Amino acid sequence: MSKFAKLKEVVAATEADVEKFYNSGNGAAGTRLRKALQEIKGIAQEIRTEITEKKNAGK
Repeated sequence: MSKFAKLKEVVAATEADVEKFYNSGNGAAGTRLRKALQEIKGIAQEIRTEITEKKNAGK
């Protein structure tokens, strides 16, 4: 559950950069957004692995 909380935290933190990039055309915000999305991808993969392990342990 802590990884899911971290995922929600990162998504919430990127909201300002999304606004800056799409509404203001701020290139630096786009770079920060891409970095955050890469972090989200990694966290999501860790969560997927954890879920698979837990699911298979019950069999």
